[in-house]
Amino acid sequence: QVQLVESGGGSVQAGGSLRLSCAASGRSFSTYAMGWFRQAPGKEREFVAAISWSGFQTQYGDSVKGRFTISRDNAKNTVYLQMNSLKPEDKAVYYCAGRREYSSTWALTPTTSNYWGQGTQVTVSS
Repeated sequence: QVQLVESGGGSVQAGGSLRLSCAASGRSFSTYAMGWFRQAPGKEREFVAAISWSGFQTQYGDSVKGRFTISRDNAKNTVYLQMNSLKPEDKAVYYCAGRREYSSTWALTPTTSNYWGQGTQVTVSS
């Protein structure tokens, strides 16, 4: 069993930066692929980024490529999302997710995630 707790959300002006963290409990964290999804009011959950258990494979949604960076520290059971050059359209609740196996199709099938965090709000003002 893995429990995920996000932190680091908040309010920032356009062009600013935030770093989200997702702390995981459970000894199997280092074997899981980890990802970030987001959901804005009235919209479907959107893929943001994913990282394999080793960190060697990463994947990003088209809307965040070049601005966001996902990373992980298995020794700390934590995955991070560094968000730079934030835009008002990045405003959403950001969710951390865990999946037993990394897959490039995870972006299209968020329901195949095995675990979810409770979410953290990110607000970007223009």
